[in-house]
Amino acid sequence: MMPVRADLELRLVLGGDRSATVPVRLGYRPADPWAVTAVFRTADGDVTWVFGRELLEEGLAGPSGEGDVAVWPVSTAVGTLLYLSLASPNGSALLEADPVAVREFLDRTYVHVPAGTESSRF
Repeated sequence: MMPVRADLELRLVLGGDRSATVPVRLGYRPADPWAVTAVFRTADGDVTWVFGRELLEEGLAGPSGEGDVAVWPVSTAVGTLLYLSLASPNGSALLEADPVAVREFLDRTYVHVPAGTESSRF
């Protein structure tokens, strides 16, 4: 059971003006204080990714991550979006998220494990 969970709707960018909605459940457990779990609910079944909480935090302010997972904010005429890029040997995906919803999720994780105190959990 995840002490902190958030159900979000992300947009999968398909190219041009095309996109599809992808439900995702973000989860955080103090027993694994550096990690965030993202379970993407797809027509082919759930796809789970685990990445650093700090990567997500840094991605709200500027480009963060290299390799399999990258996160960065983009200002648009309508407001700011948060982009999440995922890459694996099976393919890649570019997703758009609401940065306010991600911030709210992260803030709730810091109630359980404040930033900088992760190593005290071991």
